[in-house]
Amino acid sequence: MNEKPVRVGLVGFGTVGSGVARLFLENGDSIRARTGVNLELACVVDLDTTSPRSILLPEGLLTDDLSRLLNDNSIPIAIELIGGTTAAKEVQHKMLQAGKHVVTANKALLAEHGPELFVAARAVGKCIAFEASCAGGIPIISAIRSGLVANNISALYGILNGTCNYILSNMTARNEDFQTALDQAKEKGYAEADPTLDINGSDTAHKLAILGSLAFGYEIPYDAIYVEGIEQISVDDIRCGLEMGYVIKLLAIGVKEDHKISLRVHPCFIHEDSLLAQVNGPFNAISIFGHAVGNTIYYGRGAGMMPTASAVVADVVEIVLGNSLKIFNNLALRPVEQARDAIEDIGNIISRFYIRVMAKDQPGVVATYGKILGDHNISISGALQHEGKGPYNTVPVIITTHPTRQANMTAALEALQRTDVVSGEPVCIRIMDIPEDQD
Repeated sequence: MNEKPVRVGLVGFGTVGSGVARLFLENGDSIRARTGVNLELACVVDLDTTSPRSILLPEGLLTDDLSRLLNDNSIPIAIELIGGTTAAKEVQHKMLQAGKHVVTANKALLAEHGPELFVAARAVGKCIAFEASCAGGIPIISAIRSGLVANNISALYGILNGTCNYILSNMTARNEDFQTALDQAKEKGYAEADPTLDINGSDTAHKLAILGSLAFGYEIPYDAIYVEGIEQISVDDIRCGLEMGYVIKLLAIGVKEDHKISLRVHPCFIHEDSLLAQVNGPFNAISIFGHAVGNTIYYGRGAGMMPTASAVVADVVEIVLGNSLKIFNNLALRPVEQARDAIEDIGNIISRFYIRVMAKDQPGVVATYGKILGDHNISISGALQHEGKGPYNTVPVIITTHPTRQANMTAALEALQRTDVVSGEPVCIRIMDIPEDQD
């Protein structure tokens, strides 16, 4: 058992930083008993040293002077929890240059500048540990990197943003409109005051860039991921989907097939019997398909003070035990240039689709939209017209399709909008058929 304390510095004393400090100060004996690792919180750095937090630090631990951490050679591990991609990037570089291993929960920084930081870490013989960057307390990074190392991973499907999942769950279960559900998420603390990066899909795409890199062996460029958010999802479409046995979710999707990789984030309908369809509220879940293990599902709290802090402290322990540096040094990813060649254009993705149009209530409408879809090689699998009038003497028409290329669908939607039988912009949502794991 290692009785000598390992001193750790923390930069960022916000929500997650407070949770990390709590685990160090209140759970240190348990961690030592289970792992033999004796952790000591050596200093906490934050620009705000006066605001009250949920944990009271011992006198003299909190400072606004980063050099106190950087210049202390007795601190071998530094945690960065300030977020963002500017100051955080500079801080991580300084930590590495000062000879510290780095632990971070910063998914945006890793997704956009990970390769650069990894090179910097290896140049000084240190590692960057980032379990907390994706899915909060779910140990998905270690699952992909270690637990599934014997597998060729062919696909991953993930609910990776608790804010979006809470909003869509409320819209589905309570028939709430988007704004009402968003306001509820803010009241519950599941959404930030400015939730833009959550609801527009950016947060999920950052996580997909990281998970996709580990799953498929490439340095995935964040800007190559196709992203749609949930801002335009309406209760009307959710209700129509439910009638057909579908639930709507914002999914991160990564699929590898024939040396090509599809990476995308968008809302989609999935069958109500799917395990991911049953993940509600602020919870996350990731479904991963490996050639040897089949389908594995990982479920839990994807954000918040203590779940994320749990992952941060786990990374610290793994560094002390020597595991993280070995894994980090042996993490072989093909470079960004090769990744760009491998990533499939969104126009080539094949999917089924749900379309809702406000069609004018007049003869010939069915023939018109049927011809347009047929002209674009799109086969209709079903159609539904509800009674009741919309604006300008229109009725809602729901169409579902057989699998077709995204490019065909995009062109067909543009053609539909140009006709005189459709009012307004058609709604189009992908229908995702997640494979089943069968013997």
